[in-house]
Amino acid sequence: MYQVKYEALKIKGGWQKIFWCILSVMGFIYPLSAQADVKNSGGGFIDFNAYPYLSDTDNDTIVTINIAAKLENRFSYFSLLNLGKKSGTEADTVTYYTEQNLRWKITETSPFDLTIQLNFRSGEKNDRHRLGVRWRLNDTPGLVDFFKALHLKYALNLHGIQFDHEAAYVWQMEHAFRMVFPGISDRLYLAGFIDHTFNQDLPEDFPRNPIVAEVQVGVRLVENFYGIAEYRINQYRRGETDNLAVGVEYKIVW
Repeated sequence: MYQVKYEALKIKGGWQKIFWCILSVMGFIYPLSAQADVKNSGGGFIDFNAYPYLSDTDNDTIVTINIAAKLENRFSYFSLLNLGKKSGTEADTVTYYTEQNLRWKITETSPFDLTIQLNFRSGEKNDRHRLGVRWRLNDTPGLVDFFKALHLKYALNLHGIQFDHEAAYVWQMEHAFRMVFPGISDRLYLAGFIDHTFNQDLPEDFPRNPIVAEVQVGVRLVENFYGIAEYRINQYRRGETDNLAVGVEYKIVW
């Protein structure tokens, strides 16, 4: 979930990459929306997020699409697609970042998943592919009651093996969480992630172990429409690393 740099889609191969990303998303959604004879998901959601307001820099995500689904044989799927605008260019110069995650629950009762994550982004030699282990702390015996009392779901994903153009010893720790507040309002939630990358070969003006993080507060306004605000940190972006994004979300659940 981190980004080294944005490059314009006008570069060679850019449009082809985003074209195949969109086809992949459409290929996944279509069977769900078509209501075919064979049900191929045990539940999931897709949400569309638009951010018309960015506080500090326009070189950031302005549209996000998230998809999650429970699959057969203890598999699950999660993906995101971020679309942004390249700083200092015309409005029609778009950048993208997409992350595709396939997870396999080790046993029916295990809090651990084996994971594969494929990242694709604008630019040359910018993609990242990793194998790892995900630990769902809120499903762990001895911790279930604690996290249930907090109304908190929390997972750690250790991306321990990288298999792309970068050195194999680059690794990442990903934190993901979601919290609700039934004592205050069933319309309110807090969610986000922190990606912490280690041993990456970066220019001297970059942090040694950079992070990318987002914390989102959402309030359900009516039916499946939400008002959202995100505080973002991206230490791969030179200049303004922090940003506040405000927008709306529409969520479809099945």
